[in-house]
Amino acid sequence: MSCKNTKITIFAANFFTMYENDKRIVVTLDAGGTHFRFNALRGNKPMVETVEYPSEAHNLDLCLGNLVRGFEQVINQLPERPVAISFAFPGPADYPNGIFPTRLTNFPAFEGGVALGPFLERKFNLPVFINNDADLFAYGEALAGVLPEVNTRLRELGSVKEYHNLIGFILGTGFGIGITSHEQMYMGDNCCSEIYCTPNKLEPELIVEEGVSQRAVLHNYRLLADDVHKADYNDSLDIFRIAEGELAGDRKAAQMAFARFGEVAGYTIAQAVCMLDGIIVLGGGLSKSHKYFMPAMLQELRATMHTRIGATLPRVPSYVYNLEDENEFQAFAKGEQRRIPIYGTDESIVCDTQKRLGIAVSHIGTSTAATTGAYCFALHNLK
Repeated sequence: MSCKNTKITIFAANFFTMYENDKRIVVTLDAGGTHFRFNALRGNKPMVETVEYPSEAHNLDLCLGNLVRGFEQVINQLPERPVAISFAFPGPADYPNGIFPTRLTNFPAFEGGVALGPFLERKFNLPVFINNDADLFAYGEALAGVLPEVNTRLRELGSVKEYHNLIGFILGTGFGIGITSHEQMYMGDNCCSEIYCTPNKLEPELIVEEGVSQRAVLHNYRLLADDVHKADYNDSLDIFRIAEGELAGDRKAAQMAFARFGEVAGYTIAQAVCMLDGIIVLGGGLSKSHKYFMPAMLQELRATMHTRIGATLPRVPSYVYNLEDENEFQAFAKGEQRRIPIYGTDESIVCDTQKRLGIAVSHIGTSTAATTGAYCFALHNLK
């Protein structure tokens, strides 16, 4: 049940506006296993053209050298000295200290451990903030993406419902999760809030990432397709193009490959949503294929379960609406508003008694969301 709270509404609106008008400059990086893309933000707007270098993930000297060159190239173009460097990086680490103590899957050059934050701090004499890419994606979506967009539309439609929690899932090379509550990014004591290693619904002996990743879509297609060339595809985008009818192949099997992906993802997302209770946003390259996996995902999120005495309960206590569907968004906004009397007075208060959540695809883009999150994180922690 939700009742209107205008104080929280005002605070939420002012938090991001404060940084939107901030004059300080933060240098950012979109770090991938293939490329590094550098920029700088002021007032949440890019300051220069993006600078790009290969990540050289297999060679530590080349990798760190390109990091330094990229940051130097951006800093040299700025009208004044930046106040910090802040960026997302994939994989587990001691993020508060900027240390990667173990080898990263996408960065084998980090074998034996790399103190990346301290290295960059000494090189540039600036504070350096590094965080997990899924965490910063969720943080950016909570501050400047899906969450404020949903709340704005709800107010415009006259709803008293307002959301303050967001769960972000990155669907791409791997399966990542980020959590934001009341504009605070959840990190965990070991910076290791992960979802990739939970059980796979269809193959419980495997981790869920084997069913929710680009390689999972390729595996599903090879498993299901009547296509003599099915072993030749190495990119899930090819399977999407087959599903669209743009590339020759087994179109039905391609669509089923995404449906199977959606079923596995939906089962695990339902587990997370039961505990975390927030708006769901999907990012990563595979999120663009949502029309093929969303139905199966929603079926999992809306499934029912039973007790030993035969009672039927919803799989997720709150009904999950597809916010990419306008009709569903209208129903989501409407909810079940009731006027509740205040005992002993002639006053009443309007409440929305329907427990509900929504699922949406990132509209600002995964990279933009993560960069926004990195920018705001730095400014928030410099105060």
